Amino acid sequence: MAEDYYKALGVSRNASEEEIQKAYRKLALKFHPDVHANKTEKEKEEAKQKFQQIQHAYDVLNDAEKRKMYDQFGANFEQMGAAGNPFQGGGTPFGQMDMDFSQIFGGAGGQQGSPAGFEEILRQFSAGGQAGGQPGGRARQRGEPRPVSGQNMEHAITVPFHVAVLGGEHVVSLRKQDGTTDSITVKIPAGIESGKKIRLRGQGQPGAYGGSPGDLLIKVNVTKHPVYIRSGLNLNVELPITVVEAVDGAKIDLPTPHGTVTVTVPAGTSSGKTLRLKGMGIKTSRSSGDLLAEIQIHIPHQISESDREKINGLGSAWSELSVRQELKW
Repeated sequence: MAEDYYKALGVSRNASEEEIQKAYRKLALKFHPDVHANKTEKEKEEAKQKFQQIQHAYDVLNDAEKRKMYDQFGANFEQMGAAGNPFQGGGTPFGQMDMDFSQIFGGAGGQQGSPAGFEEILRQFSAGGQAGGQPGGRARQRGEPRPVSGQNMEHAITVPFHVAVLGGEHVVSLRKQDGTTDSITVKIPAGIESGKKIRLRGQGQPGAYGGSPGDLLIKVNVTKHPVYIRSGLNLNVELPITVVEAVDGAKIDLPTPHGTVTVTVPAGTSSGKTLRLKGMGIKTSRSSGDLLAEIQIHIPHQISESDREKINGLGSAWSELSVRQELKW
């Protein structure tokens, strides 16, 4: 029975060119003799025969004209050289062509097991979108390796809260493939949120055969602040004041990311009241948030008897009814 090339590659008869290439690449990497170099002679021979089978199937199905002839006449189309098959090179049938598999299995010098053939399989589908797989559209010469792009790298860093708010720099130490350590200064944009990533183009793994290097993706983790809490571009903080400041009002210095500002607390302010400072939150190149200071009246843990008498004297100023008259179900 004639060999079924579609079955050899494990694809359907209406498979696209991309599907055929993907299937071939998967099988070629699986059965390449270099992968079976440490196996028994029997296993190596079986792998070699299987590789030749999928290689031959791919050579036919990846060529539009050959595939058309195969679909019409089956595997026998390769024996039609005498009938003027345009693919036979002057009447020489495909099935009788001498194939130099030393180039496939041995690469340079035809040595069995050389990694050159295996690397060529890896490179065969690595280029995309450019003529001949070469930068700038230059046609790739026969036998010339295809460029292979470098892989992206990922790295996580932790920055202080104030650096995430205001922006800054962070030095990253990366271990390269050759074992050396490389230091890269990463610019932290103002307002970056925890979990976001910064892409450094061209700072990943180097490419091969003229391929472009990969990118470095920096994941930024932000530490918590002891008093400030972030909410979008807004910053929230509790502003402690004394009873006297709440009663009489006061001007209080409040440290912020943009310097110390003076906050005016109106007379008669109660705990829970929020003072909004416009534009004093997180500032980015596109927008800025506000700073929200929530008033909290703090009572000292230790109060002298004279101070306690003064506080008790205030009881006549506010009746319990007036203080809690809006407390309803």
